[in-house]
Amino acid sequence: MSGQPRAWQRMLSGRRLDLLDPSPLDIEIEDIARGLSFQARWNGQTIGEFPYSVAEHSLLVEQIFHRLYVKASAKWRLAALLHDAPEFVIGDMISPVKAAVGPGYKELDDRLMAAVHLRFGLPAVLPVAVKKQIKRADKISAWLEAVQIAGFEKPEADKLFGKPNSSLIGSIALHLRPPAETRDDFVAHFSRLLHLTGRPAK
Repeated sequence: MSGQPRAWQRMLSGRRLDLLDPSPLDIEIEDIARGLSFQARWNGQTIGEFPYSVAEHSLLVEQIFHRLYVKASAKWRLAALLHDAPEFVIGDMISPVKAAVGPGYKELDDRLMAAVHLRFGLPAVLPVAVKKQIKRADKISAWLEAVQIAGFEKPEADKLFGKPNSSLIGSIALHLRPPAETRDDFVAHFSRLLHLTGRPAK
């Protein structure tokens, strides 16, 4: 990408990540976990004393994905956990804002996602079927978040996100935790899934 401007961010790991031309070699799970644990879902408009972070949301999506697709391989569970990983540097936007920003945001997100996937042994672009499965889990998680912590009434959430199967979500209660606790849980779960894929941690 010679001739194009470079947008670097120095990560706490010491990596220097180019957001316009990201290299998988500059992606570290600790940086992802830290960034996501400080990114608030719903623009911070949630109940409780702690923000509901993208890291917490990512753990929830993987949990739902695993319930929906119990025979899914560990690598697709890992992809579900990492489905919002680019937000560790480009932030979380609610869907209406993403639509207003236009294709530029998606292009940036796609490049970062490809680098994250390659760093951890996943295909740069997920199979369409897997992507749809993760999106299904993501919409169910959005419904749960909407009604449990974001102030939505169930009929409104049903209309926006689709009504989930009550037997699937009946036992899922959301928790708001300090960022450090969520971050550690995210890294630990990532490590378990990576181990199941047979890929070394580093």
